[in-house]
Amino acid sequence: MASFVRDSTMSHSNIPMTEVLVVADCWQRKPDSEAVIQRAVAAAAESVDEDVADAEVAVMLTDDAGIRTLNSNWRGIDKPTNVLSFPALQPEGAWKPGDAPRMLGDIAIAYETMRREADEEHKPFDHHLSHLAVHGFLHLIGYDHENDADAEEMEALETQILAHLGIPDPYADRTGTH
Repeated sequence: MASFVRDSTMSHSNIPMTEVLVVADCWQRKPDSEAVIQRAVAAAAESVDEDVADAEVAVMLTDDAGIRTLNSNWRGIDKPTNVLSFPALQPEGAWKPGDAPRMLGDIAIAYETMRREADEEHKPFDHHLSHLAVHGFLHLIGYDHENDADAEEMEALETQILAHLGIPDPYADRTGTH
């Protein structure tokens, strides 16, 4: 997929409706997580040349047990992970005023795995949460990291979006890709 970055001088808003659902009690330790996710998704949406202003994203804040079930059911991998994205099938034809919002898809983020990674990588919790929200959003609009070239493109875009949020390059200390 080609990387198209929206000119930051453009004036129209390209922010999808983002609903954050907290389904695991462990997230109560971080009550500002919804605001962090809203800000990250907005920054990602404003940074790409993909029209998502008429769209909706659902973000589920779960725990390792919940994401392990999703990972097992949908990917056949019976272990927890940090983030999963489930792009929605897109309807035929263009969206028209009065139509229901176009669903981009769902993102699930696991607290314990994310917390452990942030601690191990010596990153602030909110920075890692922002990164995973941006990463998940980019998957919903078609980016992936199935090969080295795609991974490099996606990581560069994530780094650029996070820089706009004042967050350092999450890949700076890594030797490989995803």
